[in-house]
Amino acid sequence: MRLAAAALDALRNDVDVPCYDRTAVTPGIVHFGVGGFHRAHQAMYLDRLMNDGKALDWGIVGVGVLPHDRRMADVLAAQDSLYTLVIKHPDGTLEPRVIGSIVGYLFAPDDPSAVLDRMVDPATRIVSLTITEGGYHVNQVTGELDASDPALAADLAPGATPGSAFGFIVEALRRRREAGVPPFTVMSCDNIPGNGHVARKMLASFARLKDLELAEFLENEVRFPNCMVDRITPVTADADREALAERFGVEDGWPVVCEPFTQWVLEDDFGGERPPYEEVGVQIVEDVEPYEFMKLRLLNASHQALCYLGYLDGYRYAHEVCQDKLYVDFLLGYMDHEGTPTLPPVPGVDLDRYKHQLIERFANPEVRDTLARLCAESSDRIPKWLLPVVREQLAAGREIKRSVLVVASWARYAEGVDEQGQPIEVVDRLRDKLVERAQHNREDPLVFISDPDLFGDLASDEHFVTPYKAALKSLHEIGARATLEAL
Repeated sequence: MRLAAAALDALRNDVDVPCYDRTAVTPGIVHFGVGGFHRAHQAMYLDRLMNDGKALDWGIVGVGVLPHDRRMADVLAAQDSLYTLVIKHPDGTLEPRVIGSIVGYLFAPDDPSAVLDRMVDPATRIVSLTITEGGYHVNQVTGELDASDPALAADLAPGATPGSAFGFIVEALRRRREAGVPPFTVMSCDNIPGNGHVARKMLASFARLKDLELAEFLENEVRFPNCMVDRITPVTADADREALAERFGVEDGWPVVCEPFTQWVLEDDFGGERPPYEEVGVQIVEDVEPYEFMKLRLLNASHQALCYLGYLDGYRYAHEVCQDKLYVDFLLGYMDHEGTPTLPPVPGVDLDRYKHQLIERFANPEVRDTLARLCAESSDRIPKWLLPVVREQLAAGREIKRSVLVVASWARYAEGVDEQGQPIEVVDRLRDKLVERAQHNREDPLVFISDPDLFGDLASDEHFVTPYKAALKSLHEIGARATLEAL
């Protein structure tokens, strides 16, 4: 049966469905970037609250600003904004639930005025973001706004109709201010250290290019809570749609699959009301930073540590890599000897248990998280997740050999061919530049890391350069597996 509001009663015998009256749910959140992760995480927590009879005035209106977002608009429109979240347990059990917390979706290029109207409405008290690391337009070395993106440049033109998330947020705040409506809270849920701080700085920098007074208002009056989010959410495959239809009778144009584990650590820094997230398992804290560092430098950096080497070695899924003892030892070695020494104390967390739990999560064969997904957009990930570990370890005179090998494996992966001679599709916003540099790795082993916008001055630090050159040479001469065995 095709998923839609009218089908819920017929489906409830086979899958969990919303037990609340969705017609009573009113919008309170506008969310930019409705993808798999948002639907497996933030929207799921709100659905939990609504099933408890709470937060019915916190429905989500999604917004898409990119051309490929039209598909999400079409799917959600056909399904009355419903979708199925399928938790995939390691033993093969599937746990589906229809999520009803999204109450609408606006494809901004079709009707930007509708987006602004929704954002200016006093009922909208939070604007949340999962726009990927690159969506914040941060220069990786200076930490300042990179306003060269064509979408940002277009939004800076006098009298421009907004087209980017930044453009909509700043224009909506301007209109609310002029109308005497209190500002909404901006809640970034992306994998960026200090994501709230970054969102404030980048949005204020963007606003400053349009209106100095508005920029000061944004910096001083708008709240930007930090948060740490965690749930492995692979790209939905055709097999996932087929399994949902065959085993549970639900025809869903875009279900979401994820692991059982979920975590959300959220700073209690809101300008007005917020949903009672703590009642459904969200950790509300004063300081998110220790949890952020733990996740970014252990989980996220470990994803990078396994994906390039595993792909070069012939693996294609994360669970395959993490069922190989050689790789498990490498990952635990990185976490124990390089990642963990850079972490502040993490309240209430047993780090040794957390690290072994990560390996178990990565090894879940049902999630089928592709290495290609983990290898994508590396230029936004390595500089934020792994290079801070390298720099802190270098400054303290501690081990970096595993981190160095990860950087070298990225450089080798960017050459665009694996060890079996098969082509690699490099997916990165800087793809052309990265691939062009990587083509010269053999004759100039420092060419890949000589980009200061990504690596700063690491190419001139002999303590990094010497092991990096050795690692890259080893990857070329004996391959990923033998390099790991030697290390």
